[in-house]
Amino acid sequence: MDTYSLLREIADSWVLLAMFCFFVGVGIWAFLPSQNAARVDASMIPLRDGGDQKTCSGTCESCASSNSNFELKG
Repeated sequence: MDTYSLLREIADSWVLLAMFCFFVGVGIWAFLPSQNAARVDASMIPLRDGGDQKTCSGTCESCASSNSNFELKG
């Protein structure tokens, strides 16, 4: 038996089994009750306040938003 065939047989059986066990283990770990805080924190990422972002006041001469002549209709 050549090296390729031996490695192919190992990959088709034991490595596949190891990867499946790893996948199931990570799935179980992710849904453990001790991971609840991490899940809640991750679910709130889109709703976090972006207060540290600077907003344009439109008061400078070179500001593109101060030169706009848009009228808001509503």
